Amino acid sequence: MLDDVVFKKPTMADGYAVNQLIKNSPPLDTNSSYCNLLQCSHFADTSIGAYHAEQLVGFISGYNLPQQPNTLFIWQVAVSQKMRSQQIAKRMLHALIAQVKPVFIHTTITQDNAPSRALFASFAKANNTMMNEQPYMDKDHHFNQEHPSEALIVIGPLN
Repeated sequence: MLDDVVFKKPTMADGYAVNQLIKNSPPLDTNSSYCNLLQCSHFADTSIGAYHAEQLVGFISGYNLPQQPNTLFIWQVAVSQKMRSQQIAKRMLHALIAQVKPVFIHTTITQDNAPSRALFASFAKANNTMMNEQPYMDKDHHFNQEHPSEALIVIGPLN
């Protein structure tokens, strides 16, 4: 595990690097560069980047739910291919939760995304809290069969 990875809020200057990181991290859905710039500016307080040798190597985007401000919705988690197996996603998630201090975490995950499922299950276990799953976005009803169904994962309450 690399000890010289720095975790901090992203800035607008990171937007293009975030876009490229996500583009190179299947099965994540890519967003426009504009969207990633907004994630790094408007949502910087609820997102986090991982930097190694001053290069962005990981990113978690998130935001507080408007109707539930104590709930952090994790939009995407990405780690560069060359930095995987360094526990960067887990370390980013712990750093982000320490920064935001939510009571609950929500995220959506497809059935076949084993790495994301493992990340959030291990986080819930490490924090001695519950993780529940329920249907949320259906491939037929919401995605017109162009995207797999997404389950809503709810973790919490967090201490």
